[in-house]
Amino acid sequence: MSTTDAPPRDGHADVAEQGRICALATRGVRDLQEVTAAHPGLFSAATFDSALLGSVANAIAFTAPWHSAAELRITTRTLLWVFAADWQVDYLATSADDVRAVVAQCLAVADGADPPAGRHLARLLADIRDDLATVPAFDRFRPVWRDELARMFAAVAREWDWKNASRAPDGSLPTLDRYLDNADNLACSFVNATHWIATGDGECLRHLDELLTVGREVQRVLRLVNDLATHERDVEWGDLNALMLVPDPALVRDRLTQLTRRCQGLLDLLAERDPRQADYMRRQISFTAGFYQVSDFWGAR
Repeated sequence: MSTTDAPPRDGHADVAEQGRICALATRGVRDLQEVTAAHPGLFSAATFDSALLGSVANAIAFTAPWHSAAELRITTRTLLWVFAADWQVDYLATSADDVRAVVAQCLAVADGADPPAGRHLARLLADIRDDLATVPAFDRFRPVWRDELARMFAAVAREWDWKNASRAPDGSLPTLDRYLDNADNLACSFVNATHWIATGDGECLRHLDELLTVGREVQRVLRLVNDLATHERDVEWGDLNALMLVPDPALVRDRLTQLTRRCQGLLDLLAERDPRQADYMRRQISFTAGFYQVSDFWGAR
């Protein structure tokens, strides 16, 4: 037997599994390349580089590796869409009217409207909506999906207002508590709702409300993990960040510890009824924490 034919040594099974997940992500990247090619007006900025596509695909593949690439297609595309939505509102919108227009167009698409001509973000959302419409559960859970999208946009618009109001002479920033209450701007809950509707079995969908409730707590953890890792970039780009809201960074780290401990308790309880979805959310936390030790999703501005 040649060395290339030899089975993996004991202890290397985890490496083989990681290789399989990376291959799953590779298929996701190739699909996202098709998305960006079909929507050049949405992904022309240098920030949407090939590394961002790879990071998006890896985030989904490592979080839900028990699915096939075909099953993860809608979730992966939705996460890429979230980055596009963030870019449209945070960096391209120059007025509150611009933000309201983006929100109104996308919510209209969620309600079944055709996207307006030239509105690339709404067009891609319509593609995702139409893909979801092929899933049997979507007819029943479409109001949930639409509600999560509305929550996301309300939070994104609120943060846009905070950022712009804070630049006024008498402007002020929100408290850390208010900022965390607005964590739907991270859009993790919207992506989760999309994922569970697209891939969830009967047991998952029967307690979707509970999953979304626990997921919203996980989202708060991810908000702080993100902020602790991206403070310098947020300062440079003019974004809000939890570290800007407190006098001592230790306060954010302490809050992250508290929120993580709470989440782990909630996930322990959830695991008694739905171990797979509890694992899905644990993997969200673990992947995000590991990823931000080394890199960021966005490319150079």
